[in-house]
Amino acid sequence: MTAPHAKPAGAPSRRLIPALSFEVAGAEPERHAAVPTLRFDVEITRTGGGPVRSVSLTTAIRIDVTRRHYDQRARAALAELFGEPERWATTLRPLSWTRTTAVVPPFDETTTVGLTVPCPCDAELAVTKYLRAVPDGEVPLDFLFSGTVFFDDGQGRLRTAQISWAEDAGYRLPAALWHTLVDRYSGGSPWLRLSRETHDRLDAYRTRWTLGTLDDAVGALLDRAEGLRARSPAASATPDIPRTPETTGAPWTT
Repeated sequence: MTAPHAKPAGAPSRRLIPALSFEVAGAEPERHAAVPTLRFDVEITRTGGGPVRSVSLTTAIRIDVTRRHYDQRARAALAELFGEPERWATTLRPLSWTRTTAVVPPFDETTTVGLTVPCPCDAELAVTKYLRAVPDGEVPLDFLFSGTVFFDDGQGRLRTAQISWAEDAGYRLPAALWHTLVDRYSGGSPWLRLSRETHDRLDAYRTRWTLGTLDDAVGALLDRAEGLRARSPAASATPDIPRTPETTGAPWTT
């Protein structure tokens, strides 16, 4: 690891500028969080320079989708994000998950900081679509670190140096951990956003056919559509594309 880049004006001796290395030691659910949240424990080690007074740490987290294998089911589910598997050699690109900030307190040799990362349940987000498509195995993550290191210049003055984006670390997140966490909050029923118009039409269909829930109504419609497609594959090859209504003020349903 290289030392952070010091500010040129009045820069202290480079031997005093802390050099830092980063390692993601583990991940677990954040207890008592209002929304599904993972906490990643990041170990920071001073590999050179003087003691650290503080660090204003920014971390960008992304999924390196090229670093794992996908079975046939996952490939079908990921076609919306990356196209047909035959094109993945050119279409697979890292997915940006989030960017988070943390303040690291003073330390001399090593310390651990917890980074809290919300796990969105919105099925329209690319990250959510990807994670739902990989129920098992590991999710390869890249952590890209930047920020500002505060330290003493040896004469009692507080100095700063920048952490380069070149500082990074990898971590393989168990996919089951994300699924278990999200299901705990959603009760195993993912949220689906509908426009008010579509919601009302669906509820009217449920009432007309005396179905118990909106989930039953969607299931009945899917069964009917699949039955029609099975009986008339030629007709289903060019289905009518319904008008997509606005989703402003759309209710959420399960």
